[in-house]
Amino acid sequence: MGVDYYNILKVHRNATEEDLKRGYRRLAMIWHPDKNPNNKKEAEAKFKQISEAYDVLSDPQKRQIYDLYGEEALKSGQVPPPPAGHRGGPQHHQNHPNPSFRFNPRDADDIYAEVFGGSSDVGGGSNRSTYYRDGFFRTSNGDYPQRQPRKAPPVENLLPCSLEELYKGSKKKMKISRIISDASGRLRNIDEILTIEIKPGWKKGTKITFPEKGNQEHGVIPADLVFVVDEKPHAVYRREGNDLVVNQELSLLESLTGKTLDFTTLDGRNITVPLTDIIKQGGELVIPNEGMPISKEPRMRGDLRVRFDIKYPSSLTSEQKSDLRRVLGGIS
Repeated sequence: MGVDYYNILKVHRNATEEDLKRGYRRLAMIWHPDKNPNNKKEAEAKFKQISEAYDVLSDPQKRQIYDLYGEEALKSGQVPPPPAGHRGGPQHHQNHPNPSFRFNPRDADDIYAEVFGGSSDVGGGSNRSTYYRDGFFRTSNGDYPQRQPRKAPPVENLLPCSLEELYKGSKKKMKISRIISDASGRLRNIDEILTIEIKPGWKKGTKITFPEKGNQEHGVIPADLVFVVDEKPHAVYRREGNDLVVNQELSLLESLTGKTLDFTTLDGRNITVPLTDIIKQGGELVIPNEGMPISKEPRMRGDLRVRFDIKYPSSLTSEQKSDLRRVLGGIS
């Protein structure tokens, strides 16, 4: 009997052009070779069969010949003779609807491009490829390369660091658990230890990327695992860019008469800062090169900024006020 094109496309014999397109689209997306990487040979055969059925039934002339005489007559161009007449009656040969017709099947890629809408060619020569609205590429030699697998979006994790670690640099070991696909294609959990080298001077928001260390999924490139530096609060210092800031309280007497300040730096050194000038409320003292290392220029450092908060007495006795007038009365 030959091939039943109507059955292949799952449409009725009186199917309209829109019915044919709908049937073709549905089956083409099921049997497209790119969607069947593990069963590619069968998928290619099915896909070509679906394309041939649509080619014949969507072409009025091919469909007429097929409906009248079937697949063999369509492809051979030979109209079969009628069955022998009953009771020795005369026999009559049937005429082909179009004697000059020759069956010339269309390329499956061309049909796919027509139905789904292919864009202009990319590249040139024998390696040209065409992009389709379903997201696939086709090469001009009829191959059906697999679609480039998409990559999962990056997975970000905070990496809390002390100010000392960001000042001196350090190494952190992070244990991660992730899902991978083994040689047989089965998914399993594994544990890994990742080593992160913290560079001196790194800032909050610095990102350290481990490519494709996320979970694996079938048909998806694993995500990059990204650690984002987060700065822990410090008991003494606060960071502003490459500078370190420390808030220092002074009594009114200390602001007027001076004081010696002692600081322990983030790398454990002790520095002494004598105050010999009068300190005003909100004043700032800059100590050069005692700030954070500059990551891109390791030998350079920011500054240490000491910001003062003057604490005034809540009350004074009459005698104290008199002494102040006597001492400060002539100062403008």
